[in-house]
Amino acid sequence: MASEVHDTQVSFMQREQAIIMTKTMIHRAAAAALLLVAPVESFAQANYPEKSIHLIVGFPAGSAVDTVARLIAPKLAESLGKPVVIENVLGAAGNIASDRVVKAAPDGHTLALATNAQIIMNPSLYRLPYDTASAFAPISQVVASPNLLVVPNGSRVKTFQHLLELAKAQPGVLTYASGGVGSSPHMAGALLNSLAALDIRHIPYRGVVAALPDLLAERVTIMFSPIPIVLPALREGRLRALATTSPKRTAALPDLPTVAESGLPGFEVTTWLGLLAPAGTPAAIIGRLHQESTKVLAMADVAAKLNDFGMDAIGSTPAAFTDVIKSEIPLWASVIREAGIQPE
Repeated sequence: MASEVHDTQVSFMQREQAIIMTKTMIHRAAAAALLLVAPVESFAQANYPEKSIHLIVGFPAGSAVDTVARLIAPKLAESLGKPVVIENVLGAAGNIASDRVVKAAPDGHTLALATNAQIIMNPSLYRLPYDTASAFAPISQVVASPNLLVVPNGSRVKTFQHLLELAKAQPGVLTYASGGVGSSPHMAGALLNSLAALDIRHIPYRGVVAALPDLLAERVTIMFSPIPIVLPALREGRLRALATTSPKRTAALPDLPTVAESGLPGFEVTTWLGLLAPAGTPAAIIGRLHQESTKVLAMADVAAKLNDFGMDAIGSTPAAFTDVIKSEIPLWASVIREAGIQPE
């Protein structure tokens, strides 16, 4: 009996030792695999970029996003040492462009220059196949700009207060153009209707540039627009600006009052553009892109051009940009829900 117990104990100890040895071998193999992979990843990041970078823009040539992309892309290419190719991927309020980036390899060679409408508003307006807050790796907010409330130079609408009076006297008669459902100009019009209890009908277009001819021909009453799109027509005297949607007056038009100081306190709609990569892009690559993009934004000629466009360079950190996205998505979801805005 004692011999049997002894043999059982020996057998048990042998099995335990075998299990321990097996686990040790597995751990060593895993560690060896990591050691093999880590240098490859480190090498790839150290040699980034290895090929052309594709900057995906969800709006047409001539749009505010495209204008900024074409300003910074050559500078970024020079800084990174590889071509930066702009691709205008149109449709679904920028969602097709966003989807292209989300599905791209997370290696820093496919980036988005996206609007806050794409990143912040669209999740509340469309059934997206991804969670916007986690599908991207934010690199930096690039620029911010107010919208301008503009009318044709021959319009009967003379001031912002006059617009309010006409809209209240003729509900559902006046119209406002935008660059599409969920765009920043659309949100500005929706907020105007909500705060002032108006019924100015929304007329969406495929981009603000496409809406401009109808505005100039007075087929629509007013339009909210990013400054770069309407600034030439303002300077030529074909349009008049009634107010700016920023919380303070813009340096591009210092004599132009804000909507808030024109009689609608609390009104603020700012457009921003941000640089993003697919989620999972290595932190080292995100850091490199942030460093180089902020360097470009700080260049004197770039800053001067942005000022001419009525835009302010931001250059925020990836962490700060992430915080903006996480805080603004629920904020605008509430506005969209209360306004009853639906995709069209």
